[in-house]
Amino acid sequence: MKVSAVVLVLGAFQAAAAAMVQATAPRTPTVGYYNDKCNGSVEGIVRDTVKAALNADITKGAALVRLFFHDCFVRGCDGSVLLDPTYANPYPEKTSGANIGLRGFDVIDAIKANLESACPSTVSCADILAFAARDASRYLSNGGIDYAVPAGRLDGVVSSATDAENNLPGSTFDVAKLISNFAAKGFTPEELVILSGAHSIGRAHCSSFRDRLSAPSGEINPYFRDNVLAKDCGAGPAADPTVENNIRDQNATALGNLTSYVVPASGGASLDNSYYINNLNNLVLFHSDWAIVGSNATMRHVHEYADNGTLWNLDFADALVKLSKLAMPPGSTGEIRKTCRATNY
Repeated sequence: MKVSAVVLVLGAFQAAAAAMVQATAPRTPTVGYYNDKCNGSVEGIVRDTVKAALNADITKGAALVRLFFHDCFVRGCDGSVLLDPTYANPYPEKTSGANIGLRGFDVIDAIKANLESACPSTVSCADILAFAARDASRYLSNGGIDYAVPAGRLDGVVSSATDAENNLPGSTFDVAKLISNFAAKGFTPEELVILSGAHSIGRAHCSSFRDRLSAPSGEINPYFRDNVLAKDCGAGPAADPTVENNIRDQNATALGNLTSYVVPASGGASLDNSYYINNLNNLVLFHSDWAIVGSNATMRHVHEYADNGTLWNLDFADALVKLSKLAMPPGSTGEIRKTCRATNY
C-alpha cells in the first residue's frame, strides 16, 4: 500500500474515532446551559434567525412548533426527526406517513449554520429545535407565550419511520386512544387538551381529515363539512391539498355565514385559544380534535381554555417545557452534530 493511501486510511480511522468519542450518554437539560458558552449569544442567534424567517414567511412558525412536538414525542427531544434518508437508513422519521407535511427544516439549517459560524460543535440540533419552538410560539402569540428553555441535550443517532408511526398520535384517534397515547409520554388528559391548542395555527393535508367529510352533523358543522372542506378536498384521495387548521384563517368568501364564528375577526396565524372556541362550535378539522369534547376528562378543559386565553398561554408554556424534557430511551448515546441532517459518523 502506498504511503498516501496509508495516510488516507489512518485519517479516516481517526475521524471515525473522534466521532465515536463524541457520542456520549445524554445529559439532563438545565436552564442557562449556554450562558457561559459562545459568549452567551446562543439564544440570541436562534431568536434573531427565527424572527427573520417568520418575517419572511409567517407559516414557518407553525412548522417549527410542529417539528418540535414530532421530534420529542418519538425518541425524546434528540433531533432525530431532522435526519435525512441515507443508504444505511433509507427510512428515518421524516419519511413516515405520520410526519406528512413537516416543514421548517430550512430554518433549523439556517440556525445551525449561524451557530456553527459563531461557535463550532457547541450547540446540538435538539437544543436548536427547543429554542426555535419557544421563539416561534412567542412570535405567534405576540409575546403571550414565553418561557425559559432547559438545554444541554445531545443529538440522537437513531431515527426510524416505524418509531414515528408507533408513537405519534393519529388524526383519527378517539379520546381514549389519545389519552392513552399521551399518558405513555407522561402527560395528563388536561395536558393533552393544552397541547392540542397548537392546532390554532398551521395547515393540514386533506388525507389527514378526509374521514370528516362523512362525519355526522353532531360531530361537525354541516355547512363547514359540505361547503368548505368538501370543496377543498372533494377531488378524491389522489389529490391531497392542504387546508388551514383554523377556520379563522380560511377563505372568508367560502365560509359564508360561518364568518360569524371566527374568533378573533383578524390576526391570522395567531397562536391563541381560538382552537377551543372553534371546537365547541364543531368547527375543527381532525376527528382527534373533535374527540376531546367527547369525554368529561377533557371536555371541561376545552371550556376552561375557551373562556380564558391568558390561562392557556401560561399552561401551554408549561406543557412545552415538560415536552422539552422528554429524554432519549435508556441506554442511548448522543453527539453534537455538525449538520442537523446527518449524524457525524
